[in-house]
Amino acid sequence: MPITDWPTTERPRERLLARGPASLSDAELLAIFLRTGVTGRSAVDLARDLLSHFGSISALLNASRSEFGQARGLGDAKFCQLQAVLELARRHFAEELRVGPDIASPQAVFRFLQAELDGETQEVFGALYLDNRHRVLAFERLFFGTIDQAAVHPREVVRAVMRHNAAAVILAHNHPSGVAEPSSADRRITERLREALNLIDVRLLDHVVVGRPCISMAERGLL
Repeated sequence: MPITDWPTTERPRERLLARGPASLSDAELLAIFLRTGVTGRSAVDLARDLLSHFGSISALLNASRSEFGQARGLGDAKFCQLQAVLELARRHFAEELRVGPDIASPQAVFRFLQAELDGETQEVFGALYLDNRHRVLAFERLFFGTIDQAAVHPREVVRAVMRHNAAAVILAHNHPSGVAEPSSADRRITERLREALNLIDVRLLDHVVVGRPCISMAERGLL
């Protein structure tokens, strides 16, 4: 049955207007974006099919153009639209970090880092560079692949910090599994980097492990 034939109170768009976007499921939110379904399938049915095909909303948003185009009902136009939505979200969270004289809040940092790193299929290690008032200077991806002492080089981190003239740093890397519990390797490399940054009088504020949810190693007392 087409969504237009559903009771008004059950239609995703009307429910969003009445109750807010948080009241909708992933499939219903995606259906609003898709607008139309395909023959024999409503937009909500198609959205459910896509989420089942890709496994999650994050995997759908991070699918390559070729992977995206293989799914029924999708093409370059919707790929461009979704990529634009994703980039707008990243820029929104980046702006959120810069509210006021310093970083807006730890939650703003988490939202920004999740938008940057969640959904990656490999581990990505990056750094958020701050000035002496903890205002954001830049975010940079530094290393890719399994994060361990061999993969993350303190001298490269120090060089990047000096290039940005940063006074403080928040390190971050993702766990592709979504389970953000810091590993023993995470703790070892964090300690090595803290010692290296101390030598150039740069403060390591936190090392955030990105997953669902993010975990702050500073909050865990691991710095």
